[in-house]
Amino acid sequence: MPERAPNSTFGQYLTGWAKRIRYGESGVLPVVGGLILLVIIFQVQDSVFLSAGNLTNLLVQGSVFVLLGMAEVWVLILGEIDLSVGFNAGIGAVITAILAGSHHNFPWWLAIAGGMLATAAIGALWGVLVIRLRLPSFVVTLAGLLGLQGLLLYLVNAYGTGGTIRITNNVLNDLTNGNLSPVAGWVVAIGSVALFSAATILRDTRRRRSGLVAPPMAITLLKVGAVAVAVVVLVLICNTNRGILVPLRGVPFVVPVIVGFLVSFTFILGRTRFGRYLYAIGGNAEAARRGGVSLGWNRLWAFVLTGFTAGAAGIIYASRLGSISNNIDGGQLVLYAVAAAVIGGASLFGGRGKMIHALLGGLVIATIYNGMGLLGLAASYQYMVTALVLLAAVTIDALARRGRTAS
Repeated sequence: MPERAPNSTFGQYLTGWAKRIRYGESGVLPVVGGLILLVIIFQVQDSVFLSAGNLTNLLVQGSVFVLLGMAEVWVLILGEIDLSVGFNAGIGAVITAILAGSHHNFPWWLAIAGGMLATAAIGALWGVLVIRLRLPSFVVTLAGLLGLQGLLLYLVNAYGTGGTIRITNNVLNDLTNGNLSPVAGWVVAIGSVALFSAATILRDTRRRRSGLVAPPMAITLLKVGAVAVAVVVLVLICNTNRGILVPLRGVPFVVPVIVGFLVSFTFILGRTRFGRYLYAIGGNAEAARRGGVSLGWNRLWAFVLTGFTAGAAGIIYASRLGSISNNIDGGQLVLYAVAAAVIGGASLFGGRGKMIHALLGGLVIATIYNGMGLLGLAASYQYMVTALVLLAAVTIDALARRGRTAS
């Protein structure tokens, strides 16, 4: 009879999970618990919070925070930081708006590609300066923040009117303001759940057959069921009529866009050699180098992907407003980017971070601003509450790191 793989039974899996929590590996539990607590508080204070219209609006509001957090995760895994992502996002939006505008009339997809390639190139520039000249990423990207702010002002003043470049392309505007039809929403939801279920069950089954550590089938099925329920609830909420004068139903286009980024980036980090190398470098760069990992190229591609994702965030940001102006607060956006990643569970010390962390952290920030907006609280309170949540997340991260070191 073959030897049973570790943690292969339900009881062993739960025991191992409890042990990891005791040693500081709490995963997403703190942020999920905090998110649930925030939802309860705001719903008690204002019953409109959990209405279909407000929850759908919250998803659209959080999309920019989520993408900015994803952008920051790439470099946080390395123990680096990019302070320029806010204004880099603005550059991506400006270039996309210029290319799609009357000056050039590029197709929407080519305008988006141009904007995101430009921000990826800027990320590559920061990576070269950090890697080749061995400069601190904090200083390089802080200089980049100032330089990109100036570039953004120049481009908007040159191509815009009154300090603003309007987005006239319908497809670009519909990225956040348009919706899938109710039927299309269900088709996408069913397809997504089917693909996730097949991939999850196949992966865990292969690990069990290979004698590797894998959750028991009951846990795998529970995970698949939880995702299926979450997707069904999401589609039901978005398909509820939330219009006042005219019917308004459907999942916003930005939701599958965010899911696409989440799935793609999660696959890169968790299932490719490049992703494993990033975690190795962030955990111990010298050990990774001695193990044959190319520090330069892998770090460079992380900065490129940070810029690329920031460009996507900027385009979503401009789509929601229908324009991009020279008063975009890139300094505040970068704070949200770092906050979303860290609140979600990414580590400031490197070696740990997932795209799901950015998703959860971005939703926490959006929930705070959405809920406090419903309550009519001033922006000063919103900033202070977000600061406290971020401080709590960093404290949990530091304590968990000490616990892992001690164990």
